[in-house]
Amino acid sequence: MILTITLNAALDVTYRVDGLRPGATHRVQDVRVRPGGKGVNVAAVLEQLGEPVTATGFAGPELGARLAGFVPIAAESRRTVTVVSGGEATLFNEPGPLISPGEWDALLDRFDRLAAGARVVVLSGSLPPGVPEEAYARLIERSPAPVVLDADGEPLRHGVAARPALVKPNVDELARLLGRKPDLPADCLTLGVPVAATLGAQGAVLATPDGVWRARPPGALAGNPTGAGDAFTAALARGLMHARPWPQVLADAVALSAAAVLSPAAGGYDAAAYRDFAGLVTVEEG
Repeated sequence: MILTITLNAALDVTYRVDGLRPGATHRVQDVRVRPGGKGVNVAAVLEQLGEPVTATGFAGPELGARLAGFVPIAAESRRTVTVVSGGEATLFNEPGPLISPGEWDALLDRFDRLAAGARVVVLSGSLPPGVPEEAYARLIERSPAPVVLDADGEPLRHGVAARPALVKPNVDELARLLGRKPDLPADCLTLGVPVAATLGAQGAVLATPDGVWRARPPGALAGNPTGAGDAFTAALARGLMHARPWPQVLADAVALSAAAVLSPAAGGYDAAAYRDFAGLVTVEEG
């Protein structure tokens, strides 16, 4: 199975409005409330794909009632609010609850038990207060299975040094890691681990010791892009589990992330669009 870890899970609230105007009163057309956080979203996509997946992480009392198998914590988990208007999404992310040393130790114990039976481990998202910046690096070092890492800032920097099987930054996260605008794919190769860098509407670049590939989505899409990166990560994890060739993994990830833009909320994808996109994504080597 694939194991996903969400250290900063959230209760996701998604509003859809006609137009977002600061200082104005908005009539909400549609509301969706669900457990979220990057690893939770990845697990939800994998489940819809029919892949065996287990999700864990930290969950406060309210969120824990919705997330079986998560380590309970005393403080309430954060909330995230996404306001979707047209083809744009505006996010409001709370920082997350304070994690105690005992709660972190409980997470490590659960991780060791679950990772022992995993084929691939996904570590993704931000870290809540109280969790060390090198948390992902520690989990990578403890994992008997290959790890896909999707993080930002210092957690990403420490994680790359622990040599995961694959890193998935977006172009902004890669720029923050390097301290400058990235030169793709050359800068990906300097990290010393396989890197799948997402470029928004421009697709993605995959740089590995076996080669470099670029893939583009079939065209411009209007919808909710907040879950696209998590769908991309889900496809990477599935590709690693099934030992698929790198170009095939990349094409599938771009098609699935494009289909996720058409989903009303993160953690889902448009199945019909995914089937269509699968044959339309172009992959170029070099």
